[in-house]
Amino acid sequence: MIERDPPEIEPFPIHIAERDLADLRARLERTRLPEPETVSDASQGIDLRRLTTLLDAWREHDWRATEARWNAIPHYRVRLDGLGIAFWHVRSPEPTALPLLLTHGWPGSVLEFEDVLGPLSDPVAHGGSARDAFHLVVPALPGFGFSDRPRERGWHPGRTARAWAELMTVLGYPRFAAHGGDWGAQVSTELARLAPERVAGLHLTMPLASPLPTDRIAPDPAEQRVLDRRDLHLTDGYGFGMLMGTRPQTLGYALLDSPAGLAAWLGEKFDAYADSRPEAGGGVSVAQQLDTIALYWLTATGASSARWYWEAMRWVPRSAEEENAQPVTTPIACSQFPADPWPTARRWAERRYRDLRSWHELDRGGHFPGLEQPDLLVAEIRNAFRELRSRPARTV
Repeated sequence: MIERDPPEIEPFPIHIAERDLADLRARLERTRLPEPETVSDASQGIDLRRLTTLLDAWREHDWRATEARWNAIPHYRVRLDGLGIAFWHVRSPEPTALPLLLTHGWPGSVLEFEDVLGPLSDPVAHGGSARDAFHLVVPALPGFGFSDRPRERGWHPGRTARAWAELMTVLGYPRFAAHGGDWGAQVSTELARLAPERVAGLHLTMPLASPLPTDRIAPDPAEQRVLDRRDLHLTDGYGFGMLMGTRPQTLGYALLDSPAGLAAWLGEKFDAYADSRPEAGGGVSVAQQLDTIALYWLTATGASSARWYWEAMRWVPRSAEEENAQPVTTPIACSQFPADPWPTARRWAERRYRDLRSWHELDRGGHFPGLEQPDLLVAEIRNAFRELRSRPARTV
């Protein structure tokens, strides 16, 4: 066997060229918008008033401030399976810290985890206990952020999970935990299936388990509410996924050429999938949305992130039966946030995730808990892995 040198990890500070920021400002000034929608709700998409507010704020957005915050976090690049992957790596000062891999989804980015890095890696400095410390690894998915845009087919969640396993090997973490929501949950689930001996535990905010046809026969009221919400999402909220899953290149031309189009495409989901109730914190702030929207624009990843759906939709299990035929034996804890558009019933999850240790349904928060409720997400992750660290895996 030929031994290969391990991939080289290089520090990767970011600096967007001033000409790119000037081009963005010019494009924002030349924005051409349509007439207002003909309805009083969101049934036709993001409304003109909302988008105008977002674009006005973008014209005042300070990317350099985002850049400075980013560069204060240890940021690196490494080549994995032929693709450059960018990632944050925040080591804890605690010697007993558990390595934890955090994976984002769409329309998110690694910025989803910016506000939880400190409390998770250095809990003592944030009023917590040293026993809850984590070494954090936060990679950008292929085609997202400062990771490379794939030039070939095949970068689906399974291939990405294999790359994440290699990344943790290169970093010197033979055993680690994983957290994710959205596509991050898909990658984390597959990672646990591929390397169960290495994944100490999972924490998911969107467990990937579906109802069987028999589950629709006389469900109890709680499961009926879950079914209703999932069905509504599929019939009235998932058009974006069907388009990106079938014609991402066609859409990509608009996302790469129009900042207003990109802001509308991403901003609609930041609003629709968050818990925007005032008593729940108001959802994802305009400032948070703009940091992420600007990241997509300045890295030119509107098309490549859309192609992720094309790849993933050809790879994921197509039914509950197919999901359950791919069981996960790694210990897992789940946190269900009430505004997430893709909820799961515990009974369905238990059929696929065979060692479900904790199931917590919260009273606030949505699809982006790291942006909406960072303190709550920190508590959920700490509690989940405190439980998983204290109990051995079951024999399945």
